[in-house]
Amino acid sequence: MTTTNAPDILGKALLAYHHGHPDAALTVHCNVADDEPLPAAYFFRSLLQMPELERLALDESRGRVLDLGAGAGCHSLELQSRGFDVKAVDVSAGAVQVMTERGVRTVARHDLFDPLPATELPYDTILLLMNGLGLTGTLEGLDKFLVHARTLLGPGGQILATSSDVRYLYEDEDGALMLNLNGPYYGEVEYSLSFAGQQGASFPWLFVDAALLNDAAETAGYTAEFLGEDDDEQYLVRLTPQG
Repeated sequence: MTTTNAPDILGKALLAYHHGHPDAALTVHCNVADDEPLPAAYFFRSLLQMPELERLALDESRGRVLDLGAGAGCHSLELQSRGFDVKAVDVSAGAVQVMTERGVRTVARHDLFDPLPATELPYDTILLLMNGLGLTGTLEGLDKFLVHARTLLGPGGQILATSSDVRYLYEDEDGALMLNLNGPYYGEVEYSLSFAGQQGASFPWLFVDAALLNDAAETAGYTAEFLGEDDDEQYLVRLTPQG
């Protein structure tokens, strides 16, 4: 995850866009794929610009909502407009500033795994969108988060999250999988971001296939309900604690 001394690359790009630079764009560096541009505008999309799975997640939200990895706050703002009580969280100081300036009413900067004050618990819905399960970093981090999330949710609470199966990155031209079965899980990747000539520290990101997520959820005492999938192998899942 991002360290306190690392440059806030995401925050710088979001602030640049928010303060009048519509062409601001990050470059995404990955250890298993080519560099790709990521326009900062994508974090500011409206409801109609959101992918179908994100719109479905918003429709399935209920009660008090905790939006983790909230970025520029597009999901929080949409839920606020529907009358929801939402807290938006991001580790990026720049993202927190942008969300505050955009009108997200409750914003905090902290890590995914940080405990929350008992006075603000519990939540009814935890959102992890934009491949949000990736924030857990690794399969070990996913297991850790699922345990932690139980302390945040009230009775009948839910996690609504998206992730993807990226095995296609390891297919050869004949469609055969070229996986190192003795190496790390293929969905554990390393990313870094750059913007305006500055590159940030690398960080782990998890893409977990649906079957493996289902197993992890069951082990942690959740029921997994897969609500939808798109053409890019991305899916939306609802995780509900059992008992």
